[in-house]
Amino acid sequence: MKTRSLFRLLLAVAVVAVGAAAVRRALAPVPVPVRVESVERGVVRSTVTNTKAGTVKAVRRARLAPEVGGRVVEAPHREGDTVPAGTLLVRLDDGTPRAERVLAERALEVARADHARACIEAERARRELSRKRRLFEESIASVEEVDVAESAHDVAISLCVLGEAEIARAEARVDVARAELEKYRVLAPFDGTIAELEAEVGEWITPSPPGVPMPTVIDFVDRTANDVHAPMDEVDSARLSVGMTALVTVDSHPNETFLGRVTRVAPYVSVVEEQNRTVEIEVALEDEGLARSLLPGTSADVEVVLEERVDALRIPAHARLEGAAVLVLAGDRLERRAVETGLENWQWIEVTGGLVDGERVVVSLDREGVEEGALARAEAEAASASGSAP
Repeated sequence: MKTRSLFRLLLAVAVVAVGAAAVRRALAPVPVPVRVESVERGVVRSTVTNTKAGTVKAVRRARLAPEVGGRVVEAPHREGDTVPAGTLLVRLDDGTPRAERVLAERALEVARADHARACIEAERARRELSRKRRLFEESIASVEEVDVAESAHDVAISLCVLGEAEIARAEARVDVARAELEKYRVLAPFDGTIAELEAEVGEWITPSPPGVPMPTVIDFVDRTANDVHAPMDEVDSARLSVGMTALVTVDSHPNETFLGRVTRVAPYVSVVEEQNRTVEIEVALEDEGLARSLLPGTSADVEVVLEERVDALRIPAHARLEGAAVLVLAGDRLERRAVETGLENWQWIEVTGGLVDGERVVVSLDREGVEEGALARAEAEAASASGSAP
């Protein structure tokens, strides 16, 4: 009997102990799972970014049109064709100016013939004048005969000089006729690719009124070199200069960043909208092969590097609380820590005081229960503990 009573007593004590332990576990605070990242060393840049999407543009792009109106009789190349400089792209019906050029060339031939004849006559007049002077010295010719010879010689010389002027005038008319003929042709201004062609053989190109440019017939692009144009906020204009490093991202190459250099900063502020004033910059990509492969018109973003620290102690930008502070996971508790900062951008913040390399800062600040003094556990540790629980 005594043994049985003792056993029952021990069993009751054990049950009470287990229950008490269960109650303590139930009432004990549950650690808040948090995402943390270690304070580490790396590159931190102070940057400025474009206010609106930038654009990949061809370094050379020409919108071409003939200088006159008329019917298209020749368009030997199609959209997408790449041609060398000087290639004929479009020719209008040029029968009339071509005939006028031929007429001017024939007039030039006549002027040259007239000049040659006048100069021959001048030479004959010179010989006649010399003969009359010798005869006068021999008292055979009279003074009047010498005067007549001199006058004839002077007239002949004048006609020869006039012939030279007529040749010059005829040559100028040929130049005018040739220039007029060129207005009926559109030539490639540089090595490039036909991006758009808005004319077909047989179509009419209507001439524009005086002072109004002709509508574009060909959009011609140099595909060998592209750069990026990006609008930057006017407040950053004083900090931008040619030669600065730029980081470029393009939609056609997601998750990649390309190095470039600022090659131009606009000397004025663009006022497209009163509340959105920008300064345009141009960036040349260092990878020329990549630059050639990008299609003009591709959307791009630019981040201009103002200053850079290569081996800076840094934390993620989204780990910072208001008031230049962070939450540090110290043991199993969250500790608010004031920090001193240096360079920063949208991704990283340089820490100059308040943290040391290897400490863990909380980056899941928007979670419920994440506050100073809370019991916490790094998310990976919390998952491990949860998996090993009975």
